Amino acid sequence: MLRFTDRDTTRVLSAGDPDPVVRINAGGASTIFLTCEHAGRSVPLALGDLGIAPEEMDRHIAYDVGAEGVARGLAERLDAALILQRYSRLVVDCNRPFEATDCVVLQSDGTTIPANADISDTERRARYVEIHQPLHEAIATALDQRQAAGKPSFLVSVHSFTPVMRATGAVRDFELGLLYNRDARLAERLAEAFRAANPDVTVKLNAPYHVDDISDYTIPVHGERRGIPHVLLEIRNDLINDARGQQEWAERLAMPLRLAAENLEGTPDGR
Repeated sequence: MLRFTDRDTTRVLSAGDPDPVVRINAGGASTIFLTCEHAGRSVPLALGDLGIAPEEMDRHIAYDVGAEGVARGLAERLDAALILQRYSRLVVDCNRPFEATDCVVLQSDGTTIPANADISDTERRARYVEIHQPLHEAIATALDQRQAAGKPSFLVSVHSFTPVMRATGAVRDFELGLLYNRDARLAERLAEAFRAANPDVTVKLNAPYHVDDISDYTIPVHGERRGIPHVLLEIRNDLINDARGQQEWAERLAMPLRLAAENLEGTPDGR
């Protein structure tokens, strides 16, 4: 895991800015371990409004609409630990490696981000060091502690996607995507359990995109490198843009997730 030190950067967060990391139910009994990298839409005071209209911060370009509510609902229903992140992906994308061009995005779904234009390497590192690194250090520490205690972990990263891409007009006409790259164990078992419980819902594997080492961070670093079963959930955000939808989808997902984890836990080497 790439790590810079404070000597490599200037400061972007100030005393009035919130801590990027939120830990919920850290002592939860479940083997399922939840993350939500795009939960928030905070912006450091030093960056103002990023140079964009206020309504842009309500769009999927700024955060994963509804994902935090679903993640919190799952943590409660499963008695699972959850680590989420408060800052907007327009400041720094906490599910991208530092070397990804869109770790600090210049344009997102047709919207140019003026505060990110001509960003210096020092400024880019500052955002990474103060927001991205603390999140992933918290995740790594929690997983290390679980492993040391002999507790199995099933990593579930909670996200949402927009039904229509404004820039291209691309339509995503399904409700749930289950994503992975090299390890399909949890995704495939979850798909089977979810479909059995929700025959009216369209579930796709590796849609609306495919996980890889540059388009994602949590799954490659914390899932694949550790060899623990994992899945990235993508829920269509018009279904979870209010509290009712978020709770409904937490309820829909909780039992299938529990069943999928129990199924894997009972097989040799989790296979």
